[in-house]
Amino acid sequence: MKNRLLFIICLQFCVQITYADTIELPPAIMKNVSTTIRISTPENEKIFHPILLINGTKKELLEDANGLFCEYTFNEPTEIQVIHPHKIETKQINPIPLWLSILPPLIAILMALITKEVFSSLFVGMLFGTTVIFKYAGVNFFIAIFKGTFAIIDTYLMQALLSHEHISIIIFCMLIGGMVTLISLNGGMKGIVNILSRYANNRRSGQMITYLMGLIIFFDDYANTLVVGNTMRPVTDKLKISREKLAYLVDSTSAPIAAIAFITTWIGAELSYIQQGISEVGLDISAYAVFLQSLKYSFYPILTLLFVPMLIWQKRDFGPMLKAERQMIQSNIESAQPQKRSPQILKELEVPEDVKPRWYNAAIPVLTVVLGTIAGLIYTGWDPNLWSDYSIGFTTKLSQTIGDADVFNALIWSSLASVFIAIVLTSYQRILTFKESIEGLINGFKTMFHAILILSLAWSLALLTDHLHTAEFLTYVLTTIQLSPHFIPALTFIFAAVIAFSTGSSWGTMAIIYPLILPAIWKIGIESGLETEAILPLFFNAVSCVLAGSVLGDHCSPISDTTILSSLACSCNHIYHVRTQMPYAILVGSVALIIGTLPSAFGMPVLVSYLLAIGILFTFIRLKGKYV
Repeated sequence: MKNRLLFIICLQFCVQITYADTIELPPAIMKNVSTTIRISTPENEKIFHPILLINGTKKELLEDANGLFCEYTFNEPTEIQVIHPHKIETKQINPIPLWLSILPPLIAILMALITKEVFSSLFVGMLFGTTVIFKYAGVNFFIAIFKGTFAIIDTYLMQALLSHEHISIIIFCMLIGGMVTLISLNGGMKGIVNILSRYANNRRSGQMITYLMGLIIFFDDYANTLVVGNTMRPVTDKLKISREKLAYLVDSTSAPIAAIAFITTWIGAELSYIQQGISEVGLDISAYAVFLQSLKYSFYPILTLLFVPMLIWQKRDFGPMLKAERQMIQSNIESAQPQKRSPQILKELEVPEDVKPRWYNAAIPVLTVVLGTIAGLIYTGWDPNLWSDYSIGFTTKLSQTIGDADVFNALIWSSLASVFIAIVLTSYQRILTFKESIEGLINGFKTMFHAILILSLAWSLALLTDHLHTAEFLTYVLTTIQLSPHFIPALTFIFAAVIAFSTGSSWGTMAIIYPLILPAIWKIGIESGLETEAILPLFFNAVSCVLAGSVLGDHCSPISDTTILSSLACSCNHIYHVRTQMPYAILVGSVALIIGTLPSAFGMPVLVSYLLAIGILFTFIRLKGKYV
């Protein structure tokens, strides 16, 4: 009898354990956002079908590969009940107002711009978001702060670092940092500087060479940023070009050229998003053809690539950039301390006096990164069936191949190969021993810690904004505005920029906006009585505006990964880079919007828009810019 009683108690205890946490909900439940409620059923009770009640009303449970689920939109405090054979599980849901989702990134961005300190800004922004989540989950305010603090580390930071893409970027950055340190210690960088100095013998030519290198490495924005920034930094330092100006030159060529070039690592994502949109519309046209048709409306990326050489040719700057440039020149002339830099950063490029500069010690590893990345993209994206189809043009085949490639594997392979070659060159010429080469490599890894920490926090904040549905809030604002279809491209550009600025991700912005705006503009055009021939230009314009707005938002956002990488590659204070670049980006973005996107949507010839925009930008630099 005693054993039987003990068995019943143990059985009841096991049942309670079995049914613990069978209701699976997302980390944050937002008002007016569809939420997936999942019900996990223990293996020993699969024959019983649980019953879901929401505020006492039975809801139908659907089933997919992950189990039972129900889609529901919460608009008020709600009670969820799941009835199991041996238990009724109850949860109280208090949905979070959707407008609160914009505050975490907004707090982080404003605080970073005001305090000029990015670590605490990102942390405080995230702490606000995690505290809101726990507070609405029914936790005491002070306990919510306590739990939210630890959730930043054990939930968001850990999940951000467990991403394959993010780990790949970290490894790529570390390998590039190690390679740069090695080619600096073995005299390769000094040799490159000596050669470039023959052509970059003044501030104008130094900036122009930096700009041209950014155009040459067009296939990937990450590789572009790190290679050009690290290669040109010693040259621009010698020519009294501020690190802020170098970071701007690097940042303003990397993403814009990668966004509009025919063959880049962006093309796969762009085409997949466009294809999703045109499939809903039912257009009989390929995604690549839509992309090509939309390029002429890509005013912001194209005008940015034209604005940079205008600044260089006129030798003028304005705003915070003018102050940074003059400070750099003045500090060199008076032999004063230049702008505050990390001693480790300044020391990493020092070359022992007995090391002979050899340009190929740097050129070979750098070319390995460039050519190795291209080879890796082709290898990982190669499709024999595609290349055996003679009805498809070579450019289309190459673009699709790179679009289907594993970008991150290609970057890691090429950077690892460059490190290996740098070690071999250094050791073979007996410039450093093998042990010293490895120590130099590790020191190069250390120089990346600052930027990797910023990247990790920025990724964590991006994950938090995803849980809080920040992008949905912004797109909801966009879709509730009732306007003529001719205004939709301009609104698309603005909201894409705002979302990219708030989330720090141009790719994430494209993923959100493309599936929403492409069917919307087609539907609005039809309802407005426009013919297909009249809707198509607006459709192409909207396609380009998503991409252009995403790049603009990235350029202005202190939590953008490409902006952070530009600061890293140029050893520039991150907030200084954001503050000096933002006025230029906003100016070009405003001209692109007012002179390009809006008039072209109403029928102005694109060529006329470009000529007017170029003239306005040139005149603005001439009138407002000061000679440096």
